[in-house]
Amino acid sequence: MRVAVLGAGSWGTTIASLVSARTPTTLWARSEAVVAEIRDRRRNSSYLGDFPLSDRLRATSSVAEALGGAELVVIALPSHGVRAVLGAAAGDVPAGVPVLSLSKGLEEGTMARISEIVDACWPGHPVGVLTGPNLSAEVCEGQPTASVVAFADESLAGEIRDLFVTETLRVYTNPDVIGCEIAGAVKNVLAIASGMSVGLGFGDNTRATLITRSLAELTRLGVALGGEPATFAGLAGLGDLVATCTSLKSRNFAVGVALGQGLSLEQVIGRTRMVAEGVKTCRPVVDLAGQLDVEVPVAEQVVAVCYGNRPPSEAIPLLMRRAPRSEVENLPNRSDRVRDGGRRA
Repeated sequence: MRVAVLGAGSWGTTIASLVSARTPTTLWARSEAVVAEIRDRRRNSSYLGDFPLSDRLRATSSVAEALGGAELVVIALPSHGVRAVLGAAAGDVPAGVPVLSLSKGLEEGTMARISEIVDACWPGHPVGVLTGPNLSAEVCEGQPTASVVAFADESLAGEIRDLFVTETLRVYTNPDVIGCEIAGAVKNVLAIASGMSVGLGFGDNTRATLITRSLAELTRLGVALGGEPATFAGLAGLGDLVATCTSLKSRNFAVGVALGQGLSLEQVIGRTRMVAEGVKTCRPVVDLAGQLDVEVPVAEQVVAVCYGNRPPSEAIPLLMRRAPRSEVENLPNRSDRVRDGGRRA
């Protein structure tokens, strides 16, 4: 299976290098300098430092070259860039090939998931998701972890899963594309809140409380969109949420820590070239929840801090002053689900 990976950030490069050891893989990068470094030094120092890449990995700055002959397309682009890249490459992608998204975000304005953008730009392609507690640096180092590949077609999910399995990366399958995708997008927003609590000097009780209530929030929204409740207790939900809400290797958590310490959003963003998806995804998450009449109080506070000039020192106390309620009140179940009646374009 020839694989094309679109996006040479830390996670895209990591996955491309991993898969290239097993099957022919071409990585597309916007920058010719990145392509040259991968070709000549087997490094992508801008995103992965001095970590060595597979000798079998090919890189190109031509989307058409990357997609030529591809039997699987992997999208590892920032959510805000997916539509433009896919739209420009619509004439180059081979008909009907599966598309696997590594991107974890919602599009601003449309509130579309990445799979919905793929459907709009490249109709007729099976679309799936790879997600889980997968911090790039630890995967590169070969630390044991696990992921989940989600496709509606479970046979296809199993075939693609086998491309990613290594001695240190265990990969499961799941037919719940919506649940896995919404979990991956929303957890980035909630990780900013977790980071803010640490930046403000609060301890482990506060962070554990935020993570637990964030999981309830994420699950409510995901089930309202048609996701399966069990998905949010698995790798895509709880697993990824814990990793992203506790590690300084998580860009979103690190952004939250810096905000809690008093830096402005502009100062935080200016310190790194890497994208913290939660910053751009927080508003679409809140807007989507509003459409579905789903409560997302933690995400609302992230929006207020990032875009409403609310100091982080006020956000946590506002959450604490919410009216007391039963912990199990409004917990979603299968009978409560509202199936997504249409795909946003």
